[in-house]
Amino acid sequence: MLIADGSRNAGLGILIATTTAAVALIGVSWPVKLAAMLHFVGMSFVSVAPLIIIGLLLSAWMAATGAGTVAASLFQGRPIVTIIIASAVGAATPVCGVTVLPVMTGLLASGVPLAPVMAFWLSSPVTDPGMFAATWATLGPAFAIGKTAAAFGLGVFAGGATAALRATEMVRRPLRKSTKAIATCESSAPAGFEISFWRDAARIRAFWAELFGMTKVVSICLSLAFAAEYLLRDLLPPDVLGTYVGAQSAYAIPLTVSIGAPMYLDGYAALPLVRGLLDLGMDPGAALAFLVSGSAVSIWGVLAVVPILRAPTLALFVALAVLGSLACGYVFDWVWTLLP
Repeated sequence: MLIADGSRNAGLGILIATTTAAVALIGVSWPVKLAAMLHFVGMSFVSVAPLIIIGLLLSAWMAATGAGTVAASLFQGRPIVTIIIASAVGAATPVCGVTVLPVMTGLLASGVPLAPVMAFWLSSPVTDPGMFAATWATLGPAFAIGKTAAAFGLGVFAGGATAALRATEMVRRPLRKSTKAIATCESSAPAGFEISFWRDAARIRAFWAELFGMTKVVSICLSLAFAAEYLLRDLLPPDVLGTYVGAQSAYAIPLTVSIGAPMYLDGYAALPLVRGLLDLGMDPGAALAFLVSGSAVSIWGVLAVVPILRAPTLALFVALAVLGSLACGYVFDWVWTLLP
């Protein structure tokens, strides 16, 4: 595996050191809180482990077989088609942006353009067939259909905006150098696509190098993300939302996005909360914006990609998610007025 030099790892090292210092401070000040946080992080790892393992193996398989390079060549020169396909697949796929992290990183390292990756990354966490059924049962068909359309629309918007900025450095070089180094093996596989990678020693080395390297990166990312999720939920419990966004107002949609974006709520757990807020008079568009923003971008989701994406690309990721969530809320509000 290619080892990045000190300057390339400086940003990640500072992040790890800062996080370690924060955890140590919590441990000294609130040992019970630290134990509870570590338990939450461990249980969260267990809950996402099946999807994460699949993603890591798929990423390693792409590196060993050359599938990532093939995918990169297929995605070149056809942004509109690939963005639409990525958004549609994302809206129907039951994975979140964190669990698909190793695959997305592997694709970007292989040269796949950021636009379709961004489209999938933002559309996928919003809904899936199971969530569609649960939303229909809890909030009604309008919200179920609207949320699915919002997931697809968010993907198309994010992918299209990213494609329009393809000449900028933040789109052309989205990955941090240290991440790119981990995802690019020193003993790289031979050129071309070969599905039976186990027959070639170089491809086997590429498989294990990618698997170990990405496991390290994803473990660090998820540890930071889950710890942040625990602390945020502890400091800002869901029941406080009713105080701020329960009443209908001209600022309902921006307020719900500004609260829902950093405060991740499990998609299924958020449904009864939103039902209660709607009963309090919450604007329908604000309710949808809250559901979309809470799924597409959250503090733990952002922290998960901090060690992966360069700062300008990360800012683009957050900006597109927030702007897209706002747009979904306003469009749904307009459509709601047309319903009988």
